[in-house]
Amino acid sequence: MLETIPVGSVFALEGEVGVGKTLILQEIHRACGGALLGMREFIESLQANSPAAIEEAFVQIVEQAMASHELILVDDLHLLVNIVESCDYPRSRLFSAALTAVLDQAAFLRKKLVFAVEEDIPSPIQQRAYAFKIDDFTRADFECICRVHLGAELTSRLKFGEIHRFAPKLNGHQLRRACMWLRRNPDLDTEVFIDYLRSQDLISNVDLDEVQAVQWKDLKGVDEVIRALEAKIALPFENGALATALGLKPMRGVLLAGPPGTGKTTIGRALAHRLKSKFFLIDGTVVAGSDNFYRKISRVFEEAKRNAPAVVFIDDADVIFEDKDEHGFYRYLLTMLDGLESASAERVCVMMTAMDVNSLPAAMVRSGRIELWLETKLPDEAARAAILREKIAKLPSPIGAADTATLANASRGMTGADLKAIVEDAKLLYAQDVVLNAPSRPAEEYYLEAIATVRANGRRRGRRTSVRPAGTTPFGFGIEELDAV
Repeated sequence: MLETIPVGSVFALEGEVGVGKTLILQEIHRACGGALLGMREFIESLQANSPAAIEEAFVQIVEQAMASHELILVDDLHLLVNIVESCDYPRSRLFSAALTAVLDQAAFLRKKLVFAVEEDIPSPIQQRAYAFKIDDFTRADFECICRVHLGAELTSRLKFGEIHRFAPKLNGHQLRRACMWLRRNPDLDTEVFIDYLRSQDLISNVDLDEVQAVQWKDLKGVDEVIRALEAKIALPFENGALATALGLKPMRGVLLAGPPGTGKTTIGRALAHRLKSKFFLIDGTVVAGSDNFYRKISRVFEEAKRNAPAVVFIDDADVIFEDKDEHGFYRYLLTMLDGLESASAERVCVMMTAMDVNSLPAAMVRSGRIELWLETKLPDEAARAAILREKIAKLPSPIGAADTATLANASRGMTGADLKAIVEDAKLLYAQDVVLNAPSRPAEEYYLEAIATVRANGRRRGRRTSVRPAGTTPFGFGIEELDAV
């Protein structure tokens, strides 16, 4: 930039937060003089104007600087752009006019302007400027920054290849903060450094304290699925040396399909705990089609890329996409998926669960977007026995002394969710007998009665139709009848 400033008149410096834009402007200011304007100067100017006079305040501070300086450096221009481009700002596109006026005035007076922005250089500047961009930090940059704040001896303890691979999107603020905290730790090493980053700087949108604690060992009958996820998701995330040597990357798109109640969401919970802060969730708690929804989805993907390697978990994707008239979300998601092919996002995995693959848009599951198909099946007899044994073993006698082999045989065709419901129902039946002082029954009878109930409920669900007569509510009432009620 110092070499180019004598040649041009308008310059743009682009870079993410914390990569050194302000330091570069300060160095140019030290070397070349001029006026360095930041948000403090803008706020002072805004105080003398109406709070809504953002454009006027901006033009005023720049023109005042041009009156006495040949070079004007404007830091953090994106903060103003973010305000004037928000949906609630009443004077749409006026800031572009203000920028154009400032640039024209600078050209007339033969002044030089340097602007620092995070991303998306404003069009009036982009058309006139020499543009410079600060790339993401390399492994060597990490080491250089840490050496400044840790010193040579502590820095020599760290393997920056592993740190950079674990969190390649760290910025200077985050690295400095980590160093300032960890330099007091006499046991500092790479693992301690990464643990700090995981706890402070790599934040998923899932509060693991609110997610049911599930580990792989708690899951029964899905050994093949677990093996595939360990090999094709967890291993490339965690084995840095082997992943670097072989160029391993996690699968970009994973589909986990199977009947309801076969453990798809539970596998997601286990994966969340397995990957900790590397896990991001999209589910039906957000409303498709709203502006806020799209902003949430975009934020999830941006944070996943920043935390890469990471997993974006879309639960019950077929339910989200079941409205055939709603094309906006899946088209938006296709764009997000295709964007993961870029080098900066290639270590983000999108994992979807679905009960009915046919409900997913065809474009979503084509080759290239979904690289790994996994299936959850109904548990076989051995798996059912293991699930029941684990749940019943926690219960007191006599309800906890049931023969699980008999129950496993009687529960053919049932899902893991069904088995959980059976145990809960059997406990209630037993508790009722205790309260009523009823004669004690063999423990198996409570579970067999519960199995019959769950089967009957399943048959009722199977008879339910998804099509209802026109003019009725989801509960079967006529609209006029409901209004009368």
